[in-house]
Amino acid sequence: MIRIATIGTSAITYSFVDALAEVSTIELAGVYSRSRETARKAAAAFGAEQTWTDLDAMLASTDVDAVYVASPNGVHHEQALRAIRAGKHVLVEKPAVPTADQFSVLLDEAKDAGVVIFEGMRNAYDPGTAALRALLPKLGQIRRVSLAYSQRSARYDLVLTGRSVNIFDPKLAGGALYDIGVYCVSMLVDLFGVPQAVTASNVTVGSGVDGAGAVLASYPGMVADLSYSKITASDRPSEIQGELATVTFDRVAAPRELVVTYLDGKRDTERLDLSPANMRFEIERFGQLIEGDDPAADQLRTLHTLETIDAIRASSI
Repeated sequence: MIRIATIGTSAITYSFVDALAEVSTIELAGVYSRSRETARKAAAAFGAEQTWTDLDAMLASTDVDAVYVASPNGVHHEQALRAIRAGKHVLVEKPAVPTADQFSVLLDEAKDAGVVIFEGMRNAYDPGTAALRALLPKLGQIRRVSLAYSQRSARYDLVLTGRSVNIFDPKLAGGALYDIGVYCVSMLVDLFGVPQAVTASNVTVGSGVDGAGAVLASYPGMVADLSYSKITASDRPSEIQGELATVTFDRVAAPRELVVTYLDGKRDTERLDLSPANMRFEIERFGQLIEGDDPAADQLRTLHTLETIDAIRASSI
């Protein structure tokens, strides 16, 4: 049994622990937080027996085999690096780190330490994405891709009052691209590879980060647009257009309804009866990698996603 401790006590950690209960190969070892009160509160909710307020003490514990890093984006790299150097496997919440160079460092360090570094990108391991991939040959030559994810953050109201919020803090690598747009970028790279070129534009909020953005990505014979927002909301589906048919699907982060529309108007609909909380699939994959599966493809997808994000940030106006 793999024993994992959590770093961070935000809502995503609670979702992670809920999903962890569905995975038979990994169990919760304990909770780390800088605040003793917060650590105890989370541990009580999770049913965990151990808490730590000293990160080095947690990383030195023989009761911990791996860590789940769900702290603010801007501290992922430092905490993941410390865990790797302590000999712990690392599952780091998306985005793994803000830049491709930082992830390359983690890859080298993990290889030297003989541990796994792995990004928890939900849609990469979701059965809905696998179903979407299986439909692509029906579309013929793919020419247009449009991926959209807009979800207004309740914490944006705090930003509007001038308060500091982690997910909108530029010092902590906050903003829409890292938090929401990364799902679109990861799916694009996963299905079609790295684009030849990108151009981008965004809307900056009062804290100085992007609240919404749009990207145009070019491929040989194909163009893709990505749209994402944390300051507006939309239920607009995403779509992939081929010369023979188009597939539309409801959610980039967790596709559940996929509709193929052919040139003659005929439609095929596939619905997946799965819980929206799909984190268990990434946790299961993490366990497989620790048990010996080759992580190269998983890590390369993350690296290429971050390289694309680097290019998007460099081209944004």
